[in-house]
Amino acid sequence: MPLPNQAEHVLILMNPKAGAKDSRERVERLAGLLDKRGFKAEISTDLQAITQKAAAHHAEGGLRALVGVGGDGTAAELVNRTPEGLPLTLLPGGNENLLARHLKLDHSPEKLAETIARGKVLRLDAGRAGARIFLLMAGCGLDAEVVRLVHERRTGHVRSRDYLKPLWEVVRTYDYPELRVYCDEGAEASVPPAVLSLRWLAVFNLPCYGGGLHIAPQAEGSDGELDLCGYCGGSFARFLAFAAAVYLRRHQRLGDWTVRKIRRVRIESVAPVPYQLDGDPGGMLPVEIEVLPRRLTLIVP
Repeated sequence: MPLPNQAEHVLILMNPKAGAKDSRERVERLAGLLDKRGFKAEISTDLQAITQKAAAHHAEGGLRALVGVGGDGTAAELVNRTPEGLPLTLLPGGNENLLARHLKLDHSPEKLAETIARGKVLRLDAGRAGARIFLLMAGCGLDAEVVRLVHERRTGHVRSRDYLKPLWEVVRTYDYPELRVYCDEGAEASVPPAVLSLRWLAVFNLPCYGGGLHIAPQAEGSDGELDLCGYCGGSFARFLAFAAAVYLRRHQRLGDWTVRKIRRVRIESVAPVPYQLDGDPGGMLPVEIEVLPRRLTLIVP
């Protein structure tokens, strides 16, 4: 879908805690390039103020784009604070830029200015866990416990190496508590309702996961469904075997692996188990997750 010609306002949120030290230079270059193209570019680090202004311009039909400068957390925060239909794009600058890579958006201000001027609008699904919208995936189990520890101990910008020590701690001590999973029947009438018992699971909207792992390559962000992927192994040895299979892209052959297309799911556990959303802490189980069809409006090349 093409972009509307009359929309001229471009609001740019720069997350001062995300990304490399050259973020300010790249943002100012982007604003200058947009100004030369006849747009009205504005830079802010005030999340609340810029999302309110973006919503007002959008309601009036004058918003060309709200640009998030940062990583996946920045993108998710913008979506959670803005109404459906508001056009969003990204200038990557965070620790993980999975959504930007999926959309083929790179770090170049020149290319993003071209995308804002001549790109297209892409509508994609999102997921909602409790009251929080997520863009990529929701995970429960070992990886969510690692995310919880990393963010509990953070003192500044989170870097990839900050995950190594918590990962080693969790892998050695995690108990793999049972997750009780109550799925709806999905879009196909042949898929019955189900109650599953798993030890790890992730619900994917897009085929994106940290570390370059391809856990759910079949996930499609425009099918009106989410992909629930889970593993039944409940021990250190079995999880190591699962991790190796994921790395080799052979995990879908495992007998303890399950995949289901879902619209809604409830996840419970007797023991305290955290969940994570797009790599950030989401809370503790129980949680209800559902698909939000076509919730995202993204400007892409």
